Amino acid sequence: MIAEVSFDAPLPHPYAYLVPAGWKISPGQRVRAPLGRAARAGVVVAVREGEPEGLKRLLDVLEDEPIVTPAQLDLIRWIAAETLSSVGSTSAALLPPPMRSDERGTVDVLPASPRAPAATTPRDARPEILVGAGRERRLLEMIAGADHPTLVITAGIDVAGRWAGRLEKIGHTVRLDSGVPDDLRARSWSAVARGTARIAVGTRSALLTPLPSQAIIVLVDEQEAAHKPPGPPRMHSRDVVLERGRREQARLIFTAATPSVETWWRAGPGITAAAAAGRGAWPTVSVADTRGILRREPLTPPVSRALRETLAAGRRAFLAVGRLASALACDECGAILRCAECAIALAYSRAATTLGCRLCGASVPLTDTCPECQGRRLSPFGWGAERVEHAVRRRFPRAVIARYEPDTRGARADAQRAATRSADVVIGTRGALKLFGPASLGLAAFISPDQLLRVPDFRAAERALELLWSAAERVRSDGNLIIQSQTPSHSAFEAVVQQDLDTFYRQELKFRAELGYPPFRRMAVITVDVRRSPRTADDVAAALRGSSDLVAYPPRADRRTTVKRIVVKGRADLPALLTTALGDLLAATRARRGIIDVEVDPVEWQF
Repeated sequence: MIAEVSFDAPLPHPYAYLVPAGWKISPGQRVRAPLGRAARAGVVVAVREGEPEGLKRLLDVLEDEPIVTPAQLDLIRWIAAETLSSVGSTSAALLPPPMRSDERGTVDVLPASPRAPAATTPRDARPEILVGAGRERRLLEMIAGADHPTLVITAGIDVAGRWAGRLEKIGHTVRLDSGVPDDLRARSWSAVARGTARIAVGTRSALLTPLPSQAIIVLVDEQEAAHKPPGPPRMHSRDVVLERGRREQARLIFTAATPSVETWWRAGPGITAAAAAGRGAWPTVSVADTRGILRREPLTPPVSRALRETLAAGRRAFLAVGRLASALACDECGAILRCAECAIALAYSRAATTLGCRLCGASVPLTDTCPECQGRRLSPFGWGAERVEHAVRRRFPRAVIARYEPDTRGARADAQRAATRSADVVIGTRGALKLFGPASLGLAAFISPDQLLRVPDFRAAERALELLWSAAERVRSDGNLIIQSQTPSHSAFEAVVQQDLDTFYRQELKFRAELGYPPFRRMAVITVDVRRSPRTADDVAAALRGSSDLVAYPPRADRRTTVKRIVVKGRADLPALLTTALGDLLAATRARRGIIDVEVDPVEWQF
């Protein structure tokens, strides 16, 4: 018998090995086999009869039973095809690590119960979306009242730990993420497969957890970019969950304060009513128009007044700041200089004499005049945390003030975190919001959120809404959220003021439909390491231009000038089109790993 084995490597096909006499091997089982000069773990993708001449033998069987069923193995193949990854790399990322031989006796991995027939249309997998106030409480109630096992997927290990603690009060709960030891993960995987664990919690590595038919799969905070971490397979957990739902008739439940635009569009009209019904207590939200007045002082009179009242009431305040924007905007009317074709902010650097589009590569001369109001005050203006802290200390010398920047590492980060616990005023970037629980603030103020809208990314407005809404949920109902902006009528701000998500999504979907952005078209970013292969970027661009079904923008140099990136748009079958167009190039560079990287459906633009 011949076993075809796929490894955690960028290899285009599995390798054939001779199965030693007396061994019982099945697809979905993990084995150890020689690859090059080393022994590697891999997953068996097929077993067949064949000629053994010249084949190496399998060295070891890592599990007594398949870790995945044939249906799950087919799902792995689909994920690999959608992400242009190998089946072995996809399996390694989405399965618990195989046990050492001395541990294998304590772990009994069994296949899941038989699956229901595959769904016939994508609409069968439409998820239930929990938005608005009390969504986590409603989710706990739904899980407690369910008759079927539940798998909960979170964006991070810390979040998985918190949810496991909450769910343990409902029923026997196990963890399947890397926050617990590998042997415990394997036993938990087995417990879910056997049906002895009612609830499982994990991160992306738990997406293939064996479940019976009609189980519940929950995706917590589906809008989080962290649901698509680096490394193969480069796919958002949301897309894997949706595909499982289509194949297995699972009940899908998503939670989100501000759903991704793709999910809002997919959910249909029902999500609008759900969002309206989920409105709860909301702070007083106001927008301070800062056009032409925020040059000398970061705190407008409304923010200064609200901060004074908040401190007098013994409540805490958070002042959100950002880094300098990488785009130009008019200080007089607030207009952002955008690409005429792509409608995203043009990138600006002080050393350059032109403005560039990081999507299509267009370049326009640097101008001193606003195209909207003809004003002559264009700048990448923004207030940093240090300058805001200085202004607050000058006005409120008795207040305890702390500055928190999540990018800080080591002892300094620990000191910043400790200081924020007793501070009256915390000043920080968007990551600092995680320091505060729901309704724990008396005031949240955004000093210059226009920086968020100037990011050269078509998702800039969506990211801004997510941050603003998250801040509003952390302010008491009798507190204040103040947005200082040069674009006070922006739909993201209006949505927060009115506590009405539909206000934003209607306009955002119209913008994306007109420009051909997701969810109406799919996109991919192809990165080429020009240090190791200088001509490959041009070869990739030429291959893409050869397909009439793809829209490929010219290669653009990265800011570090070590790589070039090519943005591609296409239909729903974009991965297959890329595989066809780049097949020979990808095969030629696989042995030299890292020359070409393809990310389909990117959620963050690293330009």
